[in-house]
Amino acid sequence: MLRVAVRDRAIYLLEADALVCSDLHIGRADASAVDFPLGEQTDLSDRLSALCAEFEPREVVFAGDVLHRFDRVSERHVVALETIADECVAAGADPVFVAGNHDTMLAEVWAGDVHDEYRLADETLVSHGHCEPDGESHLYVVGHDHPMLTIEGRRRPCVLYGPDAYRESDVLMLPAFTRLAPGVEINGMRGADFDSPLVRDASVFRPLVRDDDADETLTFPPLGKLRRLL
Repeated sequence: MLRVAVRDRAIYLLEADALVCSDLHIGRADASAVDFPLGEQTDLSDRLSALCAEFEPREVVFAGDVLHRFDRVSERHVVALETIADECVAAGADPVFVAGNHDTMLAEVWAGDVHDEYRLADETLVSHGHCEPDGESHLYVVGHDHPMLTIEGRRRPCVLYGPDAYRESDVLMLPAFTRLAPGVEINGMRGADFDSPLVRDASVFRPLVRDDDADETLTFPPLGKLRRLL
């Protein structure tokens, strides 16, 4: 049975005692015409701090595309990265960084290890999802595609859960943790529409949407059935 809590574009894996989020895209605000009221760094760090306070994880794993720019990183972005890491440490959690396709500069600005993929305490394998993982696991956690589900005209970030979807193992695809990323509407998407090679048959993936007002996570039918209902 999958034991995972979905919160604010992130997941907490109970067996691994790990919080996982993906696609922070630090520096995205510089490339956006959106005036973000809280400021990019403040929004990311405050939300991460709240998640750490709720779950008190042993480690926080950032599943790739931590940075937005491929070619350069400013001092402001380095400070934002260090602030994110400090939030984890202050909460008693180890920050773990996994490289995504945007993270060509990550190893140069982060003094610690940068992983291509990372295995959690329960053997879950975390990678960004832009390429095939090397390791085998019962559960793969990825990001990369920024899934969003449109419900009654409202776009909602969602986690996609695919049982036995890749190498006969389960897959969890996370939405972008940054709220500046517009997301990709997955309502009508099929396997070939996804950029991640871990999504082969999109019809088996179930959207998981957090309803904060009701304090519950809604589990929708698999996309193959949902396409006919929406």
